[in-house]
Amino acid sequence: MTATPRSTESTAVMGTPVKLAFARGSTTWTLGCTTAPAPRARVRTITAGDRVALEKEIAIAKTRFGLPADARVQRGDEAGRDAFWLHRWLSARDVENVVVESSSIEVNRRARRAKTDRLDVGKLLALLLRWLGGERNVWSVIHIPSAEAAAQRQLTREIDTVREDRKRVRNRIQGVWATHGVRLPLTDGFVDQLATAQTGDGRPLPAAFRARLAHEWAHLEAIETRLGTLTAARDEHIATGTDRVATVARQLCTLRAVAETSAAVFSAELFGTRTFSNGRHLGARLGLVPVPYRSDQAVRDQGISKAGRAELRRMWVPMAWGWRRWQPNSALSPWFQRRFGAAGGRSTRIGIVALARTLAIALWRYVEHGVIPEGATLKA
Repeated sequence: MTATPRSTESTAVMGTPVKLAFARGSTTWTLGCTTAPAPRARVRTITAGDRVALEKEIAIAKTRFGLPADARVQRGDEAGRDAFWLHRWLSARDVENVVVESSSIEVNRRARRAKTDRLDVGKLLALLLRWLGGERNVWSVIHIPSAEAAAQRQLTREIDTVREDRKRVRNRIQGVWATHGVRLPLTDGFVDQLATAQTGDGRPLPAAFRARLAHEWAHLEAIETRLGTLTAARDEHIATGTDRVATVARQLCTLRAVAETSAAVFSAELFGTRTFSNGRHLGARLGLVPVPYRSDQAVRDQGISKAGRAELRRMWVPMAWGWRRWQPNSALSPWFQRRFGAAGGRSTRIGIVALARTLAIALWRYVEHGVIPEGATLKA
């Protein structure tokens, strides 16, 4: 008897969607296609960013699995390089996309584990099949902003980047000073003072260092000019803009303790471009929710989750301190004082995070439903 070779690609039931997973690199993409857990996945490699080859491989996979050309395609992928634009492009072609957080993907916990693009694709396909089967906790699906929402966030993010650049240049200048014991104010006339600057041991500052400091100062002035232009554009957008981001920022600015900088960031990153179903959803997005660890007799405090953008948390906590100062008659300020203020120390640091989370929820309700935080004062 002659054995019949078994095909690696079986014929799928009509109406079965094609499951697709990617392992994306800078030069190549590895694609994996299957229809069910049993058949062996069809794995192919294409050039990174080759959309024509991608569409061709999807069409070939449908043919090999015995599906019609209009069969559904369900894709699972991890966030990272090319993830967002690829999600939008495939969604426009009726591909059902799921983009997940990379850190939520299950991995083998052994010290040494095999890792290749082919193995990664197989793992993503297995997790996608489990997720489609109803196992929603298998990974964490992330929100993909629309192209319009992503564009509306660029102004505040550019301002944040320019401020970081300014801090780095100032630190470089002060680092050069520290090596020679020079102390000069970073004000107008800085370059003129370099000519007569002396080191800590009384010697003239070497010419090479004077030249470098002059170049760094020119760089710092260019950054300051750029920052001023961006800040003026942001304030003008808040004052006269008609889109939702500007409207929400103006509404937040009506509350004491909320200024243009925080209002613009909160509107662009949260309230003006996203929707939240409840306060827990918002708290999880900010990463300000506690993460319990209780197993048998082992109980450990792991702090907050710190999920999402760290820049938002760095703004919410100072906002909570400012709220205590500028809104002393609101319900949140006495609540904080009763729960955490008297103990001081570590209790205060824990309590300010809780206040930041509660304040974020209160401002969300103010934006969505017009409910002013209890006892809060509006600006004149």
